[in-house]
Amino acid sequence: MPTTPISLPERLYLLSWDPHRKRFTGSGERGLLLRAAALTELLAAGALRDEDGKAVAAPHVRAPQDPLLALVLEEVATSGRPRTWQHWVRHRARHARGLVRDRLAAARWIRVQPRRVLGIFPVDDVTPRDTRAVRRLADSARSALHGVRPEGISDADAAAVALAAAARLRTVVSRADGKQRKDRIEALTARTGPVPKALRKAVDSQHAATVATSSGGGGG
Repeated sequence: MPTTPISLPERLYLLSWDPHRKRFTGSGERGLLLRAAALTELLAAGALRDEDGKAVAAPHVRAPQDPLLALVLEEVATSGRPRTWQHWVRHRARHARGLVRDRLAAARWIRVQPRRVLGIFPVDDVTPRDTRAVRRLADSARSALHGVRPEGISDADAAAVALAAAARLRTVVSRADGKQRKDRIEALTARTGPVPKALRKAVDSQHAATVATSSGGGGG
């Protein structure tokens, strides 16, 4: 059985599991999403604060045990100057995926099985060890999105929905949800703080860069 509790980045990693496709989705935005989740958790804990749209570390804060949270806090604390939340969402985003995955594997939430495509290219097959436990997390997030009493929503579920909507994580917030539950999403986003909007900007910027690269000419 997996161990608990889990951090917000770990929760969002698990929420990207698609039970119909039998795989984790949203890999292109996962690093950004996990960084945003770490920033959100640190902000909620008082380890970070917002100053004019920039992240600032609170003094004399003990480093969290979670490797990603500890890393993000150290980066913000040792930065030469305050930087925007979007900067910290994007900073070393790819590195975040491995940190969260390894911690989930060690806690026995997921199973990581290496293999080689065509006998050459190494890839990892990642699956939940207990799909029922992951389903409970998904049900809790869906209740936050669709339930009739928003005042009873936990901070973790509010943040999970707000960040999932910003990253367009369809296993949590479908396209239809994005339209039909817009008011609820906006309320949860406002409750979560400045990071979801920074995440949305980072995701949009990454998408634009991908489109520009794929449509670029090959002349020269």
